[in-house]
Amino acid sequence: MITYAAKKIYKKFKSFEIRYKFIAIFFIIFFMAMLFFSLFIYIFIKNNIEKNIENELSNTTQMIHNMVKTSATISIKNHLRAIAEKNKEIIRSLYQLTLEGKMTVLEAKKQSATILLSQTIGISGYVYCLDSSGTVVVHPQSGLINSNIEYYRFVSRQIKSKEGYFEYKWQDPSESKEGYFEYEWKNPGETKRLPKALYMVYFEPWDWIISASSYRNEFYKLINVEDFQKSVLSLKFRETGYSYVIDSTGKAVIHPKLQGVNILSEKELPNQFLKDMLKRKKGKITYFWKNPDESVARKKLVVFNYIPEYQWIVASSCYFDEIYSPLKTVRNFIIGISFSFLTLMLFITFKISSSITNPLHEMMDRFEVASFGNFSMRMKSESNDEVGQLAVYFNRFMVELESYDKRLQDQIQERIDAQEAQRESQERYFLLMESAPDPIVTYDINGNAVYVNPAFTKVFGWTSQECITHKMDHFVPKENWIETKAGLQILLSGKAVNNIETQRFSKNGEIVYVSISGAPTKDKNGQISGTIIVLRDITKSKLLEKQLMKVGDKERQEIGQNLHDDLCPHLIGIAGLVTVLKDDLDAANQESLILADKVVHLIDDAIGKTRILARGLCPVHFVSHGLCAALEELIQYFEYIREVKFDIQVDDSIEFHDNTVATHLYYIAREAVNNAVKHSEADKINLFMQKENGSVHLCIQDNGKGMDTVMRTRGIGLQIMAYRAKIIDSRFAINTDKHGSSIDIYLVNPFTLAQGESVI
Repeated sequence: MITYAAKKIYKKFKSFEIRYKFIAIFFIIFFMAMLFFSLFIYIFIKNNIEKNIENELSNTTQMIHNMVKTSATISIKNHLRAIAEKNKEIIRSLYQLTLEGKMTVLEAKKQSATILLSQTIGISGYVYCLDSSGTVVVHPQSGLINSNIEYYRFVSRQIKSKEGYFEYKWQDPSESKEGYFEYEWKNPGETKRLPKALYMVYFEPWDWIISASSYRNEFYKLINVEDFQKSVLSLKFRETGYSYVIDSTGKAVIHPKLQGVNILSEKELPNQFLKDMLKRKKGKITYFWKNPDESVARKKLVVFNYIPEYQWIVASSCYFDEIYSPLKTVRNFIIGISFSFLTLMLFITFKISSSITNPLHEMMDRFEVASFGNFSMRMKSESNDEVGQLAVYFNRFMVELESYDKRLQDQIQERIDAQEAQRESQERYFLLMESAPDPIVTYDINGNAVYVNPAFTKVFGWTSQECITHKMDHFVPKENWIETKAGLQILLSGKAVNNIETQRFSKNGEIVYVSISGAPTKDKNGQISGTIIVLRDITKSKLLEKQLMKVGDKERQEIGQNLHDDLCPHLIGIAGLVTVLKDDLDAANQESLILADKVVHLIDDAIGKTRILARGLCPVHFVSHGLCAALEELIQYFEYIREVKFDIQVDDSIEFHDNTVATHLYYIAREAVNNAVKHSEADKINLFMQKENGSVHLCIQDNGKGMDTVMRTRGIGLQIMAYRAKIIDSRFAINTDKHGSSIDIYLVNPFTLAQGESVI
């Protein structure tokens, strides 16, 4: 509702003439400036006044606190002194009777003790006596009589000085034979020490230290308020502010109008503020208060403090209307100055705005004429101010406008011609994409397909409607995601990719071998906006490669079999005949015997090499236990020719029904072991083959110095291994660092998809 009203006011304001906008804006700016200025002045003065009065009240409250505490201490001291000296006079009179023989010393002391113990000071204060050794002579606690309590610090001080002054810390004793102490004491049966005070006098004939003592939390019962009442009531703040003292029960100990009244028990008096004061003990609060002789309650500020010994709260208060009375004068002065200044500035603003708006009205009329195509209108410049310069600029603008109008017409015609040429170019580009024999897909920056050509539908089966605005997650086999992501990173970095052989799924789930080329597309600002991908179908070529490889393997196996089944027996027969010949020559010719022996050894070497060659050409077919035994025999061969420690772990339950797959795995393992032995400088090589999640994992691992896996530095051996892995539809990976290398081949299910990724 507020937003709607503000929009309505703003819309109406926009329709005002400039002169009225000037007046309205000036009025708003002036009003806000004066408002903030006035608020600043008002708050500044108000804060200073509050701060000053608070400081004044705080200082006065502290002064009253100190004055009351000092006066009360003097009053207590005098009270205890009077009691102690009075009891000393009583004991002296009884002592005089003993001198006159009217009673014994024992009777006099017993009567003195009775008189002393009959007295109470405040609520629970009492009189007691010690001798110079610290032994209790008189005490209301009978259990302490004749007990030596010299170990108490205040007792030892009493004994040393007999009379003196002590308050918290011992000070030098006075020479007046009188003393005032403040200390802590715990009677038998009590749980904690309580603060006390005493005044002592010394009666030398009996060696009695007479002490009048009282608990300090009962001092308020002993205080004579009249000693400082006038001083407290004489303090005034502004006109009617005053100080007062209230005890813990809510009774006004000192108050100019409620002396002796318990404020908490008077229902007609507001007392919530007093409850807060009694709870907080110290601080400041504001509240409304009406004295008995006043008609209305007024807001006032009070600063208060607490005297724990007497359970009193001393406070100083002042009324807010008296505190802020100087602000009324400041307010009236600001209002008068603001009104006068506003009137003057409105008149000046109206005159200035008219001198601007009148020429603008004339210019508006001429613009209206120019809006119909007449650019020959001109204005007269009668001054050199901004309005006169505006007229000059208007005339220049109209001249330029005539020129621009002509050039614009020419540019419009050129733009029409260019747009027509661009449309024809786009049509040719679209026809080229549509008629291309290879599948083409374009993606946006988020990986969503934005275009597929008919060749894509023909090769993969998905229609344009099924692809556009969707990610082609189902398009890439799981084992090809790593190379797909690498290609995406290259494209998004602004580079092109060419002839990357990989696999893709068709709509019916068949594997399609493709050669991918792609490049990034850019928007009009030169930023990458997506990618365009060409996927050439090389399935038939890959099938021919596999068939060619199988033919080569078959021919190699036949050669190996012929070597093993034909040449090896033939050589073995020759070796037998030469052995017979050797036996015949044994007795005939020694030189012929030596020559025949060499022929036997050479033929044996030829038989061994022929067998190795046959095993190399057909490593699995000729091994009765398949690939596992062939791998073990391979390790035995390298252990024989190299001083390297081998560890082989092969799962015997793994069987390959296709001898071609086993053959390629064997050659990959042999090439990997050979590379590790020759180039890695390793002293340990591990070979293991096992089942993992329904797939077969073959790994050759060494602890050598690692290898460089960058494509441009790969040897022909690594390329052949990768090619053989691709022929049998397995994933080939190389992991290497300074601690060694591992070559991993995974025979995985090619129909497992990876979801949730963008593809190329």
